Amino acid sequence: MLITHDTRCALDTVVDLVNTAPEDDAAPDGLADVTALADFVRSHEVSDIGVLSEVDLSAVRRIRSRFAQIFAAPDARTAATMINELVAAAGTTPRLTDHDGYDWHVHYFAPGASVADHLAADCGMALAFFVVAGEQERLRRCEAPDCRRAFVDLSRNRSRRYCDSRTCGNRLHVAAYRARRKEAAG
Repeated sequence: MLITHDTRCALDTVVDLVNTAPEDDAAPDGLADVTALADFVRSHEVSDIGVLSEVDLSAVRRIRSRFAQIFAAPDARTAATMINELVAAAGTTPRLTDHDGYDWHVHYFAPGASVADHLAADCGMALAFFVVAGEQERLRRCEAPDCRRAFVDLSRNRSRRYCDSRTCGNRLHVAAYRARRKEAAG
């Protein structure tokens, strides 16, 4: 599957956005306040965003929840329905642009769109490309029992199971190894 630079950026953004949500009531919210939202926007180089407010923060948290539902969708039809609703509500307006040193690419958000609509349109379209390509199963949640972080499996054989093989994957492999050794030792 060919993934363009802007689609890859949108995928990274949506994964990071979903992963800002607290995993339980005790965990902190990665978008705790407007400053955290501004940091998120800056670190992901989200363009054409004005001054952010509490209204923006609430709206982004709502779309974050909707994106999380897409990653948990049981099938392509369910994911497509959710993506269609999200993108339509954002008022998409596809247009070609070549800003900030990047070659021509497509933005799907309307000029002057809120940060939530911007993210819903661009990230929603990036996810839509996966559904169209028959690759919805690549939108995954980590299989580690104590982790549910979202990720996009870009491995050739669709075999990635953990959000990060160095943390979740390695931790589970070490635990399984130790359990086998303990069982063998009797």
